Amino acid sequence: MTSMKGFFRGRAKIQPIWVFVIALFIFFSVMSEYFLSFGNISNILVQTSTIGLIALGMTFVMINGNIDLSVGAILGLSASLAVGLQAISMTLAILAALVSGILLGALNGFVVWKTGVNAFIVTLGAMLGVRGLIFLYTGEQSFFAMNFAFADFGTSTIGPVPVLAIIFLICALIMHLVLTRTSHGRNTFAVGGNPEASIDAGIRLGRHMMINFIIVGFFAALAGVLLASQMGAATPNLGRDYELWVITAVVLGGTKLTGGYGSIVGTLGGVLAIGILRNGMNLMQVPAFYVLVILGAILISVLIIDKKLNAPSAKEVRI
Repeated sequence: MTSMKGFFRGRAKIQPIWVFVIALFIFFSVMSEYFLSFGNISNILVQTSTIGLIALGMTFVMINGNIDLSVGAILGLSASLAVGLQAISMTLAILAALVSGILLGALNGFVVWKTGVNAFIVTLGAMLGVRGLIFLYTGEQSFFAMNFAFADFGTSTIGPVPVLAIIFLICALIMHLVLTRTSHGRNTFAVGGNPEASIDAGIRLGRHMMINFIIVGFFAALAGVLLASQMGAATPNLGRDYELWVITAVVLGGTKLTGGYGSIVGTLGGVLAIGILRNGMNLMQVPAFYVLVILGAILISVLIIDKKLNAPSAKEVRI
């Protein structure tokens, strides 16, 4: 019998997305002389750090068998709070921004837990509601950072490496260890793979799912603070469509929409694939909308292939 340890290790294996990442890397290296420059590689890491941070939390939620469509709106709200409250205190502004993400994530998880309503519907409503709150708070106006230390942080480096890239990679390592080396990570796979068996094993599903919604809410808020720092401003529409990019990255990384399978390593590959594709095509002066067409085609192909490979046999269907 396969051990439980082997069972979870199999769900954390490196995903085929890395083959695609390497292929993209080689292709754009040949097609553009600027692609391999250190400045451009750093630029890719910075560009992907925002989506990447949210994708880390989304991986946990999706392995659980849920989804969160409100992350883009949470990012926008946290960015507005981080910039708008600086007149009072920069520390207070950042804390308020991060707490807003935690509270909204907790609210999403609590509603899904207590009502049993599908997370897609709950977070869709949250996305619309939070976006409305942003417009109410900002008065439909953009906020600009008055604290130069805050604005400088988003473009700062440690040595030659951008701070935003370092934060993203450190968070990715931490979340990988949480997913693969802790009981919470093991429970995340168990709940997504077989909720009934998880209940029998003594796992408290509601509380567990709520924690994962808090995690993705926190990362969405953190991404909002860092993006506002990078831009030196926040706009009411900031973060719009980010939920789509994040879900695309996580699915490309091998996490199943049905839950029970995924990895941070795969998600990192999905995030980098999107970043490299967007950056490389920009260097080749390809119109941005072609990136959307290509990513859409790739995503659909991945889902079709996954469906074919994991479809039950005719015998299983009859049973």
